[in-house]
Amino acid sequence: MRRHITLLVASTVVLVLVAFLVPLSLLVRDVARTRTLAAANVRAQALAPVVAAGDRGTVEVALQQTASSGYPMTVLWPDGRFSGAPADRDAGVRLAERGRSLTVDTPGGREILVAVLGGRGGTAVIRAFVTDRQMFAGVGRAWAILAGLAAGLLAVSVLVADRLARSLVRRITKLAALAKGISTGDLEARIEPGGPPEIRDVTVGLNELAGQIDALLSREREQAADLSHRLRTPLTVLRLEAETLRDPAEAGRIGEQVDVLERTVTELINATRRPVRTEAPCTDATAVVAERVRFWSVLADEQDRRMDMRIPSGPLLVRVRAEDLSACLDALLGNVFAHTPEGGAMGVALEARSGAVYLTVDDAGPGFGGRHLLRRGVSTASSTGLGLDIVRRTAETSHGSLQLGESPAGGARVMVRFGVPPRDGTSRALADS
Repeated sequence: MRRHITLLVASTVVLVLVAFLVPLSLLVRDVARTRTLAAANVRAQALAPVVAAGDRGTVEVALQQTASSGYPMTVLWPDGRFSGAPADRDAGVRLAERGRSLTVDTPGGREILVAVLGGRGGTAVIRAFVTDRQMFAGVGRAWAILAGLAAGLLAVSVLVADRLARSLVRRITKLAALAKGISTGDLEARIEPGGPPEIRDVTVGLNELAGQIDALLSREREQAADLSHRLRTPLTVLRLEAETLRDPAEAGRIGEQVDVLERTVTELINATRRPVRTEAPCTDATAVVAERVRFWSVLADEQDRRMDMRIPSGPLLVRVRAEDLSACLDALLGNVFAHTPEGGAMGVALEARSGAVYLTVDDAGPGFGGRHLLRRGVSTASSTGLGLDIVRRTAETSHGSLQLGESPAGGARVMVRFGVPPRDGTSRALADS
């Protein structure tokens, strides 16, 4: 933008200078020629009374005195002789001998012919010759001065335009940085309004927008936290009911599930109240996936499901928070248990390839059947239809993606690609986690 503004101003100034200097240069040329010819004509007219007297000796003396003027002057007498600089009796001279004073263009200059009437023997002609160099003397220097002034004006205009463009670009760059910060979740970013009124209005609007978004998100987080907190009462009742069961094993199993649900509610409350994070998280996917698979394997054993697990022994780092990755895998495995018949096989695989980490969940159920289940709220059963959308949004947050397909057993396959953290921030992120 800065270069475009500078080029626009430079082009405009050049057009103005051309429109002004071209006529001015031609005017300077015409003025110089007119002034030179007028001076030569004045000298020729001044010599006319002397020529009219007819004393050729006096004329010779007068011609010698005017020789310093730089204009060659000749007096052509009626008898064919001449005084002064040699000159031919061309057509202009013959026309002047008829009593008419005139100016004639000739190769190399211009003749000024003055007819002197009343002399002895006829009309004498005074001829003054002005060369082209004499007519346009000083024009080149004047043009050079004009060109220098034009170059100076152009340079000053470009400098001023560049300064102005730089100030505008600086403000616009700050606005772009503010907008980018807001888009990445930095809702505390602000800049001081300044610059032209239009840019100042945009700056104020972006600052107010960031504040409004921050306030709305804070209100939504508090409302979600309050809603999650209300779940604690039925959880407490459920825990008390579990403790009244006669079978201690059954009571213990239900109590463990209530503990898990209570921890989930607590994490949901903490997550909703947590400010938006702008730095890239870093989580060991191997540890999280292994822990969640162990959790769901208990239910798989109860339903006689074969669970194939392919997880590497070493850590695989992804740009997802541990609780978000756990929620993704819980949503995928929960869908398998909810939408496939008991006894159906399932598999969980975690691998790294092509600079990303892939989490794949397969089942032997009926599959997706070509339905668009990635749209938020779309479900094939009586569920909310948010599970796959949560997985998709978590993957896209890490610069990954979600892909649906068919498993080798003919059921559903969900492949989630997670982005990996940058190398320079891996150790620091692991230390923070």
